[in-house]
Amino acid sequence: MSTLAEYVRSNGGRFENELFEFLRIPSISTLPDHRADMLRAAEFVSGKLAAAGLENVEVIENAAGRPLVYGDWLHARGKPTVLFYGHYDVQPVDPLELWESPPFEPTVRNGSVYARGAADDKGQFYAHVKAVEALRAMHGELPVNVKFLIEGEEEVGGEAIEAYLAANGEKLQADVALVSDTAMYAPGIPTICTALRGMVYMEWQARGAARDLHSGLYGGVAPNPLFGLIEVLAQCKDAEGRVLIPGFYDDVEAPSAKEKASWAGLPFDEAAYLRDEVGSTALTGEPGFSVFERIGARPTFEVHGLPGGFTGPGAKTVIPATAAAKVSTRLVPHQDPVKILAGIEAFVSARAPQGVAIEIREIHSAPASLADPDHPAIAKAAQALGGVWGRETVYVRSGGSIPIVGEFQKRLGIPTILMGFGLPDDGLHSPNEKFSLENFHKGILATARFLELLQA
Repeated sequence: MSTLAEYVRSNGGRFENELFEFLRIPSISTLPDHRADMLRAAEFVSGKLAAAGLENVEVIENAAGRPLVYGDWLHARGKPTVLFYGHYDVQPVDPLELWESPPFEPTVRNGSVYARGAADDKGQFYAHVKAVEALRAMHGELPVNVKFLIEGEEEVGGEAIEAYLAANGEKLQADVALVSDTAMYAPGIPTICTALRGMVYMEWQARGAARDLHSGLYGGVAPNPLFGLIEVLAQCKDAEGRVLIPGFYDDVEAPSAKEKASWAGLPFDEAAYLRDEVGSTALTGEPGFSVFERIGARPTFEVHGLPGGFTGPGAKTVIPATAAAKVSTRLVPHQDPVKILAGIEAFVSARAPQGVAIEIREIHSAPASLADPDHPAIAKAAQALGGVWGRETVYVRSGGSIPIVGEFQKRLGIPTILMGFGLPDDGLHSPNEKFSLENFHKGILATARFLELLQA
């Protein structure tokens, strides 16, 4: 470790400059205008994999213009194989005016680099690349076999990687997957995430009249699809946050007593959490469940937007002909996305107001995932993290979703270690996203140490 630590220290400035170069690429997967940037980011990743000593490096293009990147090093005969995953695509930057520095001009403040994608996920998975470089530089080889699969559409559903995984199961076979796309519980507390929620993301499309109508001439007789959506959405949850769709909770299992006990021992100030992270006047959600349960072990139903009708300045008295709602559910282990979607469709169909037709279009979905914290590889990851950060690793669940984790379990039958280096206040998907540079360097060391421990 001392040799590795010295290599990371002596090359730390170069590592940061490379990361900053990566962060300058506006690889926004949801915006077609950034197609060239997506390819540029993929080529950056492939170049750095090759420079780190990976072999068989390739950029795998697809019709959507969001290439996959693959590389491997498979010369550790008889040793385990680790499949590294990350994503180079990032979220849009809106609202731009809330950024304190330009989102694609990396700026260091108070020990963190501020840029879109810094923590989600460029900075985190780039620590893996530099860990492989460090081990190769120190020893000329790696202690275990490694494969890298980096995608460019995690933020928009990950269709290409799912198809690639289904068609290349033998090529991607490994003993364990390693993903750094989650956060530490708190600064200085090394953390492994043992569960991720799944998701069903939908667009509800509503139609009323054949065209927009004057609200004075037709108000009172013409159906309003925007209001129709509001009526149905209001029936999906009660005032305390319970989802009212029949069967929604049928397959939900309570967390184990061991998990609950571990959560109870974590340092947590609910008032500070409300003030500093949520920034609201109150926490909401199902009564009878702790905050940890509500954000990691219970499913949710959320509305993200209601596009439709007139939203410009001034007034326009129109009854819109069409409207839409962006809706998602976060699912917990054992809930089936197909079953949940079917239940929602039946619920909405039965409650659509007279004269309003509502069609549900699935945008993407993924099951939840649950890992055994007693798995030997996860225990070694916890040991590596604890050694670098100097304290015992804690285990938590995350309320977020990483669709590929469930696919690794389904297609490859391997567990995924979620070893995050982010922090809770990193502002993922928000203005002023950041990533701790201390955690970046420690993440390199922890990843390298994990590979060394795994060879035994």
